[in-house]
Amino acid sequence: MKRKFGFKNQSHNEKLSSIPHNFSSTHDEEKGISELTIYGDIGESWFWDSTSAVDVDNALKQAGTNDVVVRLNSPGGSAFDGIAIYNRLKNHPGKVTIHVDGWACSAASVIAMAGDEVIMGTGSMMMIHEASNIVWGTKNDMRQVADMLEELEEGIIDVYMTKAKVSREEIRDKVNAETWFSASKALEIGFATSTSSSVEDNEESEELTQMRAQMKVMQNKLDKIANQTQEPVPTSPTQLSVEDNGIGSFNLLKKWR
Repeated sequence: MKRKFGFKNQSHNEKLSSIPHNFSSTHDEEKGISELTIYGDIGESWFWDSTSAVDVDNALKQAGTNDVVVRLNSPGGSAFDGIAIYNRLKNHPGKVTIHVDGWACSAASVIAMAGDEVIMGTGSMMMIHEASNIVWGTKNDMRQVADMLEELEEGIIDVYMTKAKVSREEIRDKVNAETWFSASKALEIGFATSTSSSVEDNEESEELTQMRAQMKVMQNKLDKIANQTQEPVPTSPTQLSVEDNGIGSFNLLKKWR
């Protein structure tokens, strides 16, 4: 059963609904790294497979104090599970690195904010929007739900503001408008710390810097060896008397080896 999303921009609906669920965790005690994969919907669901806050909590308990790498590709889901996962990751004692492999929409964008590093993959996207709910009841019931959603949104904006480089009002406007961010736009606004391409460029730059430094050291060693093995060139002055058309004589210095 494919999920139908209530996003204003429906152009990505088919792609988002086709993201297969995959939650897994691996723990490398020797390297001190745990990796969590969170693909698909966030929150408990009766209708389709999903990843809940309980799943992530159990995985982090197994991780202990390991650094954590999260691979994220999700259309979102339950805001409350997303917030719980965010807080659980945020309070983890090890470093948390989040790779947005494909999508980090809605509740998944909240999870992404927990990363000490947030790396947007090539072609990946992030989306923030208004909180929503299905309401059945009287006008008062609907007003109460609307009030609750406004308070929920304020909490979500609090999360976004931990990374945003713009004002709270600007973030609120982007939430109300349902805003989609490319990798470069997420980096620009502060939601990401780097993109895959920038990480590769940095790694290449570091490799070139190290190579130049190694070549410089090698050249210095070669110069030193050349100076040490070069034979000294002594000079000994020898006076030669040379007749210059009877005008006089002068001395020449003859070099010898």
